[in-house]
Parts: sequence; structure tokens; C-alpha cells
Amino acid sequence: MPALPEAALASPKPLVVRIRNFIGDVVLLLPALERLRAVGYALHLVGKPWARSLLEAHGWPVHPYPKGFNARRSLLRTVSAALRAANPGFDDGCNAITFATSFSSAMEMRLAGLRPFGYAVEARSLWLKGRARIVYGEHALDSYWRLAGAFLGDTTPPPSRAELRISTAAEALARDALAAAGVRPGYVVLVPFAGGTFEKLDKKWPHFAALAERLSASGRDLVLAPGPDEVAMARALCPSAKRLERLALGPYAAVLRDASLTIANDTGPGHMAASVGGRLLSVLGPTKVEQWGPRGPGVHIVQRYPDWPSVDEVAALAADLLRTSS
Repeated sequence: MPALPEAALASPKPLVVRIRNFIGDVVLLLPALERLRAVGYALHLVGKPWARSLLEAHGWPVHPYPKGFNARRSLLRTVSAALRAANPGFDDGCNAITFATSFSSAMEMRLAGLRPFGYAVEARSLWLKGRARIVYGEHALDSYWRLAGAFLGDTTPPPSRAELRISTAAEALARDALAAAGVRPGYVVLVPFAGGTFEKLDKKWPHFAALAERLSASGRDLVLAPGPDEVAMARALCPSAKRLERLALGPYAAVLRDASLTIANDTGPGHMAASVGGRLLSVLGPTKVEQWGPRGPGVHIVQRYPDWPSVDEVAALAADLLRTSS
């Protein structure tokens, strides 16, 4: 684990924060995290390694959460010991918050010597120093905001959207990646991938290959940024697209912001596009929009289920949005 910055160690209000495991969730967490920072907390995040790149411009230290209970508890003990040594009042009240709702996320924190705050679900109240009642069915952004509010004792209403910052370094990497792939301005980003399912139902719109063929005829460059396990799928679905492989999430956010349009499933990059002010066409099936729909000024949603939106419908909407793009 890298050494904690001296200024962060000496903060009067250090707080260890367990963030969520999926990109979209972390994007929707941003208002809650910024809310905690605004009242003086110095956040020390623990989560997936990719969160460092995604959140780079926000300036929070991110400690990659290892696999395995003992390794996680060891990391949490190391982080909390450094903060405790620099802050005599670290153990006064709750000194950690978990936005993850699993039983283990609370247990790991408590057994590492932390005093966590979180939602009282999955019989985890035993491990929580402070707790709030979860409301099932509310939008994830609102739920994370409400948990932070319960921690702070503040009922201020949530904002309408998340706002993801992009660092200057990430912008430069995005420009370099687009130039190396020969991508011209006016490009369209396709996101045919989706991690996991929604209530055991596939979230991937099944017609991306047909849509890519139609969009290719428009003369615009099509761009895909597949993860390591998505490269083969990207090649098969859209062989003519310009692929930005091994692109970190910070630069990817800049690519999404500057695209004429992003067309995505219910997936993390869709929330990224919405949060950086990009133009997004979100193609949804079984997803509950009221819980997981992307939010932003440039968001357009088309949804059908069990009969997914047709290629004709999505292509027509995409054409309309591209006609009005800058």
C-alpha cells in the first residue's frame, strides 16, 4: 500500500469509505462522496483498482481492495492505524462508512478495528457502530446520498445527477488514444458490453451488430473501448470499429464526453457518459429505470421488455440525435 499523504493523515476528520464494486455504482456515489468532503471529511476510499483512474481528478486516495477476508482486514487495519496515529480522536464515534450493503463489508471493517456506519441489511447491525434504514426501490444515487445524509444528520434533498471530473492527464491520454486509432471528430461510441445481470436477466441489447452496420454507412467513426475480457466480443460485433483497447477509465470518460453520441446498455460507461455531460442513448431491457437509469442533461432512454427496442427504433433515435449534435 502506498504511503498516505501527510496532509491527509493530519486531517481533523479522516473517514474510511468502502465504495461499491461496479463502475456505474461508483459514478452514482459521487454526490454522496462530495457531500462528505464538503463538510470537512478527508476520504480514504477502498475499492476496486480501476477506481483510481476513474476518480483521479477528485483527488481522493484509493486503496485497492484485495481478494480474501484476511487480506482485506489487513489493508483496513493498515489504513486505520496510520490515520489513528495522526489523529488522536479518530476512534471518537463512527470513523468509516460502507456504501456496500453486504454482510462481509461491515464485518471486515469492524474486525479491522473500525467503527463503521451503513445500511442495516443482511443482519449486519451487529457489525455496525451506526446504522440507517434502507429504502428498497429508490434510485441508487438517492440511496447513497441518503446514507451519507443519515451519517451527517442532514436531510438535504439529493442533486439531480452525478458529476464526474476529468483530469488534465486523462484528457491528454484520451487525445493520444483517439489519434493513434485514427478516430476523427464526430465519432460515436458503442458500449455493447454489460457486467452481470439484472434480477438474473440479460442486460445486453442483442442488436448492436446490426446497428453498427447501419452506423458505419453514415461515414462516422465508430469507437469501442473494450475491457480485457471484452476484446473478442468487440471484434465480432463491430469489426469495422476503431478499438481503444486497455484504455483506463479516466481517459475513457474524456472519450465519452467528447463523442457526438454514446449508445450503451445498462452499464458503467453509460453512467460515465451521463456524468461528464456527454450525449447518451441508453438502450434498456429489464432494468428498472427508477432505480438504475442514467441521469444527465444529455441522456435519452429507450426501453422495451421482453421485446427489446428494435434496430429501426434505435437507429432512428441515433440519427435524430446526431443531426442535432455539435
